[in-house]
Amino acid sequence: MKQEGQPIAMLTAYDYPMATLVDASGIDAILVGDSLGNAVLGYDSTVPVTMDDMIHHLRAVSRGVKRAMVIGDMPFLSYHVSREESVRNAGRLMQEGLAQAVKLEGGREVVDTVKAITAAGIPVMGHLGLTPQSVHQLGGFKVQGKDREAAERLLTDAKLLEEAGAFAIVLECIPQQLAKVITESVSIPTIGIGAGVHCDGQVLVVNDLLGMFSNFTPKFVKKYANLKEQIVQACSSYREEVKNRVFPGPEHVFNMAEEELKKIY
Repeated sequence: MKQEGQPIAMLTAYDYPMATLVDASGIDAILVGDSLGNAVLGYDSTVPVTMDDMIHHLRAVSRGVKRAMVIGDMPFLSYHVSREESVRNAGRLMQEGLAQAVKLEGGREVVDTVKAITAAGIPVMGHLGLTPQSVHQLGGFKVQGKDREAAERLLTDAKLLEEAGAFAIVLECIPQQLAKVITESVSIPTIGIGAGVHCDGQVLVVNDLLGMFSNFTPKFVKKYANLKEQIVQACSSYREEVKNRVFPGPEHVFNMAEEELKKIY
């Protein structure tokens, strides 16, 4: 798609119902991100998400997808302890989670890990810029690569990830000018999130896109719907009808024959 100049549309999904809907929309790739920590599990960051969490949600999403590529995030500390453990955990996401590829965060520090995982026959997507698993080390959720030194480091990291065998790279929260330079400097696709229109594709958290998660909305998010209000209103209407004995109505109930009813009195 990059070679043909076709933009790549990617979204997250975390469960079977949402995966079936996202897949039906024609989306090219679905990321089961460790963002499920924030979007689904109620954590303040992605750090508490475990391998078991990822596998559980990956399996659910994979069962709902017929056509899109499914990519699973490698969670915090699943690829940091040793190369052997990294390969084993990546393999679990494929074998148990039914993912078709894995994603991990970092640049030069994970190059050897990327090489080892790809050598095992597992496709790897990289992730540069604002890397949520390292948010405390980065000093919070801030735009990355704004000065020359930081920008050159990210550019070098992107080239190193490509050389290590990564098939694509997510670029998160970096200046659009830098994203353009990186995109033009590597032959593999770049997928932007808060990185501008010059990336080869875009990804958003589906809960943000649908307006279901409103505790915090990053600048780079565009809401295509406001389902939070609709869901709360629907639940509120149900509650009122139950309280007023309006629901269930005649059309929602079952009846028995009058002669059979008399037999039990």
